[in-house]
Amino acid sequence: MQLTRTPLAALIAAALTAGLAAEAGAQEVNIYSSRHYDNDTQLYDLFTEATGIRVNRIEGTPEEILARLQAEGANSPADIVLTVDAGRIWLADQEGLLQPVDSAVLEERIPEHLRHPDGHWFGLSQRARVIFYAKDRLENPPQTYEALADPEYEGKVCIRSASNVYNLSLLSAIIDHDGEEGARGWAEGLQNNLARAPEGGDTDQLKGLVSGACDIAVANTYYFARAKASTVEGLSEGVDQIGFVLPNQETTGTHVNVAAAGVAVHAPNRDNAVAFLEFMTTPEAQEFFANQNHEFPVVEGVSVGPIAAEYGDFNTDMLNLSVLGINQPKAQEIFNEVGFP
Repeated sequence: MQLTRTPLAALIAAALTAGLAAEAGAQEVNIYSSRHYDNDTQLYDLFTEATGIRVNRIEGTPEEILARLQAEGANSPADIVLTVDAGRIWLADQEGLLQPVDSAVLEERIPEHLRHPDGHWFGLSQRARVIFYAKDRLENPPQTYEALADPEYEGKVCIRSASNVYNLSLLSAIIDHDGEEGARGWAEGLQNNLARAPEGGDTDQLKGLVSGACDIAVANTYYFARAKASTVEGLSEGVDQIGFVLPNQETTGTHVNVAAAGVAVHAPNRDNAVAFLEFMTTPEAQEFFANQNHEFPVVEGVSVGPIAAEYGDFNTDMLNLSVLGINQPKAQEIFNEVGFP
């Protein structure tokens, strides 16, 4: 869907008053999204059916979305800013592109650690960043993130680059838990254990397990689930030979991240934007996230999809995800200092 506006000439031709025009505008919500999943359109259609509010969507990379918001300034039609990482939504907030929302519904439904302390953004779905391994080649996979840096795994690890926001968020969490020196030692050890220079996305790390390029891979949970649910060339044919570890079950819990959204600072349809966020936390919407993209709900009591359910019950890190943004500059600095590619 493309962002649409009613031309002034059409308003005049229809003899609408300014009040009626405002009322008509109140029946839409404009979403600027860096989340690129085609089936999200079905979710937005459910929102429209439930509320009568039309959804207009602009998609782009996180950088494109932020640049567009900054360029449009106070004239921006954006109501909702939607990202796929807490670090990205934090950056939008740091740039002054979001406004606080006071919603009892959102505060009741979304756990405190999965939303901004002052209501600037809210997690809508979860994914865990876990350790995958080749079952036929590795008998003793690492059980913690910290163990990924152990010398016994030298030359065995596939992971994305230091600039990838998922890895920056993971290191940001490690900084909070283990301190800067601990995080620096981890980054150095992880670099020493790389099986190859980082390349591609999470799916490519998992493909490395199938091809034999590496014995260990770090990826988000839904990439593995997709390969089980559908055909991913170079991965699905070997997916049964891949095992997984939900790290740090005895310590901090498994690192999670969120698709997150906030209300744009100049939102022309603020009430509709809040209604959109609240709808995204209904059981209907949460089940959609869980079943269509193999994510985990943020609302307690909502069941996960059948493939994601294979991960079982596990302890998650209860760190407030704002920390992933706050520590992001330091995480990038540490990666740069150790020369992580």
